[in-house]
Amino acid sequence: MQLFDTVTLDGLRRTQDGYLVADARVARTGIQLYTGPEVDPENKHGLRDKAVVRVYRPEEEVFAKDAMHSYAYRPVTDDHPKENVTAENWKDHAVGQTGGEVVRDGEFVRVPLVLMDKSAIAKVEGGKRELSMGYSTDLKFQDGVTPSGEQYDAIQTSLRMNHLAVVSAARGGSHLKIGDDGKGTRSMTTRTLMVDGLSVELADKDAQIVQRAMDGLNKQIADLQTAAGEHNKELAAKDAELAKKDAEIDGLKGKILSDADLDKRVQARADLISTAKAIAKDVKTEGLTDAAIRKAVVAAKLGDAAIADKADAYIDARFDILAEDAKKSVNTDPFANVVKDGLMPANDADKAVTDAYAQMVADMQAGKTSATVN
Repeated sequence: MQLFDTVTLDGLRRTQDGYLVADARVARTGIQLYTGPEVDPENKHGLRDKAVVRVYRPEEEVFAKDAMHSYAYRPVTDDHPKENVTAENWKDHAVGQTGGEVVRDGEFVRVPLVLMDKSAIAKVEGGKRELSMGYSTDLKFQDGVTPSGEQYDAIQTSLRMNHLAVVSAARGGSHLKIGDDGKGTRSMTTRTLMVDGLSVELADKDAQIVQRAMDGLNKQIADLQTAAGEHNKELAAKDAELAKKDAEIDGLKGKILSDADLDKRVQARADLISTAKAIAKDVKTEGLTDAAIRKAVVAAKLGDAAIADKADAYIDARFDILAEDAKKSVNTDPFANVVKDGLMPANDADKAVTDAYAQMVADMQAGKTSATVN
């Protein structure tokens, strides 16, 4: 990827031959600001429409051995040409050249240079003193934070210089002139920041401080939003847990019987057992549920076939029919009470009735008497 970087020109002096010699800072570490179309023209990374893209130059990339060597003996141009400068077009673009003594100067890269073109020298002496490197680099598009706490959108790697251009305007603001401008004043590097939707031009150092504060504030806001989201999740989980426990409590409350309900249940159970015994006196009810009692009674009275593969509703209906029959048989014909279980008297009173009735039947068969049985 071909990019341009803007820095300042310092230490100007003229030689006897009229050349202009300078020792200049031409690159630095840290965050560089570019526009979206510069770094992502095809919008492959979703940055093309961003007004400002923060590109980070790590110290290990800026001062890498191959990167530092690439600053030496580069052609100097008047503004950036529309093409890379090569041996084929060097004469068409070059107005000077960088030297070979490339050194680190704090966070900067410093190189000597010489301007040999009369017209270019006049422009520099007239105030056109900004320097902009034309270079290639590999960009890794990823969000991150520098060791100093500044946020970035991409990282530059494999820096290789092609040429050094003399330009008149800084990337984000006014001229980046350092040194005497011939009128007793000193110019400063400026940068334009977007603060709450407004464009603000600040001195470069001040802009770095403001940008770092803004990035720190944005990080705090993001951290708070993340923490709030996690807190809300925890609250939602607690609310769900409490709701579940409330439902369990309500369910347990529904299972607790009042004294009146308990009396009804006891009476109903006693009535069921009484009815069961009236239908099948030998049926066992201990430890059985109500449904199991009804089933046992039907089986005892009608046989296992009566309940085989039958639904509970069917068995309950058969039990009800038996219960009705048992109810109707109470206090009716003594003979019916006796023979309902196969002419087997249940007690002495039943036995007496049975014996009397049997004697009457025997007498009629012998012709001793005549009687009408109702």
